[in-house]
Amino acid sequence: MDFRFNPEQEALRKEFDDFFREEMAKAPPEWGTSMEAMFGLDVCWEFHKKMAKKLAAKGWLSRAWPREYGGQDAPLIEQFIFSEVQGYYRGAGVDPWGVGMLAPTLLYGGSDEQKKEHLPPIARAELFWTQLWSEPGAGSDLASLTTRATRDGDDYVVNGQKIWTSGAHRADWGFMIARTNPEEKRSRGISFFLVDMKSPGITINPVLSLEGSHLFNEVFFDDVRVPARNMVGKENEGWLASQMMSNFERSMIILFSFLRRELEELVEFCKETKRGGKPLAENPHIRHKLAQLAIDIETGRAFAYFIVWNQEKHGLIAAGSYAAAAKVLATELNQRFSYIGCEILGLYGQVEYSKWAPLNGKYEKEYLQSISLNMGGGTSEVMRNLVCSLALGLPRSW
Repeated sequence: MDFRFNPEQEALRKEFDDFFREEMAKAPPEWGTSMEAMFGLDVCWEFHKKMAKKLAAKGWLSRAWPREYGGQDAPLIEQFIFSEVQGYYRGAGVDPWGVGMLAPTLLYGGSDEQKKEHLPPIARAELFWTQLWSEPGAGSDLASLTTRATRDGDDYVVNGQKIWTSGAHRADWGFMIARTNPEEKRSRGISFFLVDMKSPGITINPVLSLEGSHLFNEVFFDDVRVPARNMVGKENEGWLASQMMSNFERSMIILFSFLRRELEELVEFCKETKRGGKPLAENPHIRHKLAQLAIDIETGRAFAYFIVWNQEKHGLIAAGSYAAAAKVLATELNQRFSYIGCEILGLYGQVEYSKWAPLNGKYEKEYLQSISLNMGGGTSEVMRNLVCSLALGLPRSW
C-alpha cells in the first residue's frame, strides 16, 4: 500500500477542493454539520438537490462506475478522494443511500435490468433513496425482522413496519429487506427489494430527534405491491446483499475527514480564546486532548484508505471485518470528540441558541447526535462481534 498520491490524484483532489470551497460558501446558514438539517429543513433540502445536479453534471457522483451506467470507469480511489474532500467541507449533493450504498450493491449483484433502470437516474441526481431496514423489534439484531413479503402473481405484497428510516419523507425510492419465508429463522428467508416510496399503502410518520430535528421516520406497509422484478438477487438470499451493502456504509472516510475540519476549528478556538489570562492552547490538559484527537483522526483516515485499497485489490465485498472496525473507530471517536469539545467550551458552550455560546454551542448538539450515529448501521458491540468472527475466527456469540 502506497500512502502517496500521484500527480493526477493530487490535481483531482485540488479540483474537488476548489469546487466545494466555492459552492459550500453559498450554503444556507442552517446547513450546519449534520444530516438533520439536510432532511429536516426545506431550504437545506433544496440546496442539497441543487448541489446534486452540479455534481452530476461533472460526473462526480458516479465517477468509478462503468460508462454504460453513467460512470467514467475511474479507479475506486478517485471516488474515495472525492468523498474525503466532500466530508471536509460538509458538502451537500451526495445521496448517502443511493450513491453511497445502493449503487455499488447493484453494480455487484443487481440484474442488468435493475442497473439500467436505477443507476443512470442516480448518476443524474434525479432520484433520491432511503434505507428500509430497522424495525421496532429488529435494530441491531436485524435478522429478527418480521416485515413480510408474500408472492402474489408478478408482485410481492408487503406488510409491516420500519423505524429510524433516515430521510424517508424526502425519498423517491427505498431499498428494503423483508421476510419471504417465515418458516426459516434469522437471516435465512430474507429477501432484498427496491421499493417506489409513492406506492399505495405506504405511510410515513416523522420521528423527531432528541434535539427536535426531523431526520428519522417510521414507515408502515399495508398491502404494498412490489414488482417481483424489483427483487435484488434470489428469493430468500437478501441477507448477503444487505451485509455487502453495509461494507460500503462503514469505511467512514467522510466522518474522519469531517472531524479533521472540526479539529482545525477547535484548535484555532483554543489559540484565540483566553481563560485566566492565558490562551486555552497553553493549558497542558487541553493540549494533550487535542493531540490525542489529532492522532486518532489521522489513524482512522489511514485505516479508511487501507479499506478502499483492499477493495480495489480484492473486490468491493472484501474487508468486511475492516469496515466493521472502521465503524467503531469513527463513531466512538466522533462521540469522544464532541464530548471533549463540550469540556473545552465550558458551561457557556451548552447554552442552546445563545449568542454567548462559543462556536454557537455546536458541540452540545453534536454530542446528542453522536450517540445515535454510534448505534445506526450497527452498534459498536455488534461491530466488535463481527471483528471477532470475521477477523479473529472466534465462535459467534449470538
